[in-house]
Amino acid sequence: MSVFPEGFLWGAATAAYQVEGAAAEDGRCESVWDVFSRQPGRVVNGDTGDVAANHYHLLDVDLALMSELNLNAYRFSVSWSRIIDDDGAINRKGLDFYERLVDGLLDRGIAPFLTLYHWDLPQRHEIRGGWAQRDTAQHFADYTQVVYDALHDRVNNWTTLNEPYCASLLGYAAGVHAPGRREPRAAAAAVHHLLLGHGLARSIIGDNVSVTFNLYPVDPVDPDDPIDVDAARRVDGLQNRLWLDPVLCGRYPDDVLADLAPLGFADHIRPGDLTLISAPLAALGVNYYTGHHVTGQPGGITPEWIGSEHAHNVSRGLPTTAMGWEELPDGLFRVLNRLHDEYPRLPIHITENGAAYDDTVVDGKIEDHARQRYFEQHLGAVHDAIQAGVDVRGYFAWSLLDNFEWAEGYAKRFGIAHVDFDTFARTPKLSGRWYATVAGANALPEQG
Repeated sequence: MSVFPEGFLWGAATAAYQVEGAAAEDGRCESVWDVFSRQPGRVVNGDTGDVAANHYHLLDVDLALMSELNLNAYRFSVSWSRIIDDDGAINRKGLDFYERLVDGLLDRGIAPFLTLYHWDLPQRHEIRGGWAQRDTAQHFADYTQVVYDALHDRVNNWTTLNEPYCASLLGYAAGVHAPGRREPRAAAAAVHHLLLGHGLARSIIGDNVSVTFNLYPVDPVDPDDPIDVDAARRVDGLQNRLWLDPVLCGRYPDDVLADLAPLGFADHIRPGDLTLISAPLAALGVNYYTGHHVTGQPGGITPEWIGSEHAHNVSRGLPTTAMGWEELPDGLFRVLNRLHDEYPRLPIHITENGAAYDDTVVDGKIEDHARQRYFEQHLGAVHDAIQAGVDVRGYFAWSLLDNFEWAEGYAKRFGIAHVDFDTFARTPKLSGRWYATVAGANALPEQG
């Protein structure tokens, strides 16, 4: 049996737009995802998050579900669009929802982990240029102040941003996430302004702050081919070092600055910005799903790596999830050890890890053996990293519920609890029941 450290956090994670629904209720205004998802061809099947998993109306049901699954932590995001209305006024009803959520968690002995931004920028700010405009970082700080004032007496764990890579490069360069722009120069500006927003929020909240990055091992297909090696360098720069280096080391990597120079990236950096961005953190959040196996040779489909137009992934022939992502549990071990070896050491939370599979309901049960295996292998990698000296304090399964999976709509299910999107009934899957056992024991069972 692989036992985890005493006090290890066993959680699950969600994001506001993906689960809440109630998109036009109680004073909530439009976000970029409301607008994006209504545009034809943007989201699979034309799905929107208007209702999502109906978490806004089923809060008590979901709190009971968390207790049933033995969770002692829950990671959620706050919808900026619920908190500040289009006239700039505080929406009391929106704050009330999150106060009820936090109070309900605390009543059940579940630690709230609050994320301030999980991609749902209010549309009024996008109309003015969105994250490509520096002013948006200050608006984010103003919103942070409101949430902090309301909840700091009950919330001890604050995350500023979730995966700013996606909010900037997928939203402003690739156009596959909201706001759906294909403007590489705007994406480069958004990178810095998101990190500036993090720094400004950090100055408001103080010490109990984290930020979450989606990190990947990046391997060249041929480590002896300089073309593949350079492609891997460029992808690693955009995917990992562009975020880690300024936040943890107070500087952008020189090679990435050179890669982004044609987009005017450095023009957005003002004196004092990196001091704000690199203020000390209480912990670092790591989201992990898969790895990159990169070539710079012609051919293949180029992913959303601006500045890396001649790089694409090559299959290793590994099993894949329903998202087409290769299962690479050893990659999580490698990411954690890289952080331990190459960066200033911080407590780490695995803030997202999970997989989509094509679940089948049989006699009211979901026997998702593939997802259970995925969790078991990745938790094994986390345990190995802890044994190797990495300070991992907690693990959050993605996701608590089947939900609106961004551009994939409702076609992809990540939940450890199944959601019937007709009745909104929640049913723990085999993986959820297994996870509850692991959380209750604070240990992985012996395999075999």
